[in-house]
Amino acid sequence: MNAENAKLVTLARGAKNRVRAEAGAAVRDDTGRTYTGATVDLPSLELTAVQAAVAQAAGAGARGVEAVVVVCDVPVVEEASLTCVRDLGGSGVLYLVCNAAGDVVEEVTT
Repeated sequence: MNAENAKLVTLARGAKNRVRAEAGAAVRDDTGRTYTGATVDLPSLELTAVQAAVAQAAGAGARGVEAVVVVCDVPVVEEASLTCVRDLGGSGVLYLVCNAAGDVVEEVTT
């Protein structure tokens, strides 16, 4: 794994652990800026960690996504997460799914 993607793993683990969420995510936009998010589970709002991170990126004016890392207790690729990445990033985005220790268990290209 290259250093830039390893940085995303560290950021995603930090986002997850900071709020003790089920998952944390980190996104790198097409200019190299990074954004993080964690699972949101409120009565009126539910977001995957990736959706939260992509919302941060979109809110900051990002126009594309280069890479996404999600760190989860139970590593799984969520369709809602892939959809929002495609909405902002288009196709060809590297999407890494990691376990809680940060080990890559699945790699997807959107």
